Amino acid sequence: WLEPLAQHPPRRLEAEMAAQKEGSSPTMFGIPMKWVSLLMLVAQTVGVVFMMRLSRTAAVEGPRYLNTTAVFFSEVIKMLCSYVFLCQEKGGPASATNLVIQTFTRSAAENLKVCVPGCLYTLQNNLLFISLSNLSGAVYQVTYQLKILTTAVLSVLILGKALGPTKWGALVTLTAGVTLIQIPRGEASGSDSSGESTAHAQGNAAIGLAAVLSACMTSGLAGVYLEKILKQSDASIWMRNIQLGSIGAVLALAGCFMQDGDKIQKDGFMQGYGGIVWAVILLQAVGGLVVAAVLKYADNILKCFGNALSIVLSCLLSASLLQEFVPDMLFVLGTLLVLMATYLYSLGMPQSVQLLWYRVIGQKSKVDAPDDPAV
Repeated sequence: WLEPLAQHPPRRLEAEMAAQKEGSSPTMFGIPMKWVSLLMLVAQTVGVVFMMRLSRTAAVEGPRYLNTTAVFFSEVIKMLCSYVFLCQEKGGPASATNLVIQTFTRSAAENLKVCVPGCLYTLQNNLLFISLSNLSGAVYQVTYQLKILTTAVLSVLILGKALGPTKWGALVTLTAGVTLIQIPRGEASGSDSSGESTAHAQGNAAIGLAAVLSACMTSGLAGVYLEKILKQSDASIWMRNIQLGSIGAVLALAGCFMQDGDKIQKDGFMQGYGGIVWAVILLQAVGGLVVAAVLKYADNILKCFGNALSIVLSCLLSASLLQEFVPDMLFVLGTLLVLMATYLYSLGMPQSVQLLWYRVIGQKSKVDAPDDPAV
């Protein structure tokens, strides 16, 4: 049963190589930036969920704030914060400003490359709207989790990542776990209201399914392409964030007037704004910076795991603090699958389990081997 072990590189050598590679990567307080950025992503995602929930449910005088204008301001703040960090990196505003001007005027092709993720995310949002107009919430939630697998496949095809059987198994397990957690419960799994049920009955399931599958592809492609831009370039991550923020601000501003033009003309661009709304905007802006850091120092696949852990934490905090969610067996099972998948993808299969597996396979091969006719 030791023969299969000889077919694999020594685990100690792999661990030493991984440790050397990780040791050469940027760190913060001695912790690799890969894990720092992932922890910040989890914290930011959980925080913005609760602040957004609070901002949409708190009593206000007059009209509520518009989501479209909040997205615009978050892009602007993200761009300004990136400029501040770029000034610190380059030693002053003069050098940073010269770099920004050179980057935007040097090559139109480079600027168009950065436009691609923004256009893909815009297309994704429209596809999700089409899918929700033609599918039930339950079908949409379950099917949209395929974006985890499409991200992994595109990472292999575009970035040339090598994923072994253990990591592929972890990704499938993660998809199953997130699906179980996000399946609508109770009335949400059926028809939420007579109006929604009628609207869904009038929709086209084939169009809705095609839209949500296309959204899975565009989501994965946008993330992988953005990762490619950030990693396969010598440009500063802050400079890339300024480019992305400027494009995102233009698209968001156009979305403000296309979607909420009448409301803006009636009650103003900053209607319903207050302290909580600005906190939401700041958290969203920080989220843009954190996602870019995750793609720079980690990858899209680890980002999927970070988002899955954020879903679990958000549900637990929602149950304990807001009493808006009651955990059930599906949630517990889904959480266990997410945690198991995270462990397998990050640390691999435990060596004791591998040895047991090789021993079972070795014994089975001996039993199944035909007797030597010469004996």
